[in-house]
Amino acid sequence: METTMNMHRNTLLRGLLAGVATAAMATAGLMPLAAQAQQAIKIAVLQELSGAGATAGTNAKNGIELAVKEINAAGGILGKKIETMVTDTQSNPGVAKGLATKAVDDEVFAVLGPTFSGSVLVSMAETRRARIPNFTGGEAATITQQGNPYIFRTSFTQTTAMPKLARYIARGLKAKTVAVIYVNNDFGKGGRDAFVKAADANGLKVVADISSESGQVDFAAPVLKAKQSDADVLFVYTNEEESARALRELRKQGWTKPIIGETTLVGQKVIDLAGEAANGVSAHVGLTVDAPSPVIQGFKARFEKEYRYVSDHNGMKGYTSVFMLKAAIEKVGKLDREAVAKALHGLTIAVASQPGVLMDVTIDENGDLDRESYLVEVKGGKQVVKETLPALGKKS
Repeated sequence: METTMNMHRNTLLRGLLAGVATAAMATAGLMPLAAQAQQAIKIAVLQELSGAGATAGTNAKNGIELAVKEINAAGGILGKKIETMVTDTQSNPGVAKGLATKAVDDEVFAVLGPTFSGSVLVSMAETRRARIPNFTGGEAATITQQGNPYIFRTSFTQTTAMPKLARYIARGLKAKTVAVIYVNNDFGKGGRDAFVKAADANGLKVVADISSESGQVDFAAPVLKAKQSDADVLFVYTNEEESARALRELRKQGWTKPIIGETTLVGQKVIDLAGEAANGVSAHVGLTVDAPSPVIQGFKARFEKEYRYVSDHNGMKGYTSVFMLKAAIEKVGKLDREAVAKALHGLTIAVASQPGVLMDVTIDENGDLDRESYLVEVKGGKQVVKETLPALGKKS
């Protein structure tokens, strides 16, 4: 009798569970939509918060978080708030790849970073596989030369920046010879190659080609080699901390000729570390908080208020990446990663409609940028804009 009753209860229980399962299956198509309405837009922030890239990565991370704070305060994107997951690549390509894999597993909508070219060249294979839009401040030309439709820059590629710089050295400074000090990593080697090619095209002779290492402390030997070359101009292309050390050594050894570089040579962190040794140094920069623009000056003030220090170009790159993503999502009108990546290609974003991009910008089919840039000189511990260079798509 007890066995018969147990069998009856089991039959009823199975029927009840089957009914629940059927109901769940019937509403399965509705549940994801309901859940999605509650979800935030998840963005993975992969940045160099320690190691050789800590200055660049920390600035980029802070710029990203400032943008997210402002966007969320204004109602988010398509009514959804942004949620960031910040991780430290430790300036290590292997760690960066592992973090990108985790971001894929977490089903994030976009990845912002890494900034170091060597790291993003490794990690972007993971985001490409998952079809996740990936923004980077890395400048190595090879990043966007691999046909990856999901990688987008927040800075100029070296193949865009170096011709402008070489032209200025040859025509603006009337130089005939140049010495080069570069850092021996993907960033440095790519920039060195692009610069040497541009120098040759502008009639500049490279009379000293000097390699240094990432994290190098002593620049006595590289500077001595540059002095012995008797070059008209010195081009320095190293990471932020190394740039400051190189500038201090150059002043120590009595270098008096022009010192020229790209954005990393005159970043605010470099200026702060180098002190008086930074004054008089010139560079071509894609972004500067000292640009004569009310929009950029507004960003500078908000960043300084939030973090109590002056942002460099990396902070600007991090900040603008979020607004570039926002513009593409709003153009598509829905949270579709593939559609957003497709919309970013060929997209022109105007400050008038999206002030957070800070400067009118066009993204080409490779994920590279075209916008105005600047020639600056360090005076009194800050960048002073000497000349505004037009976007390549505009006549100079």
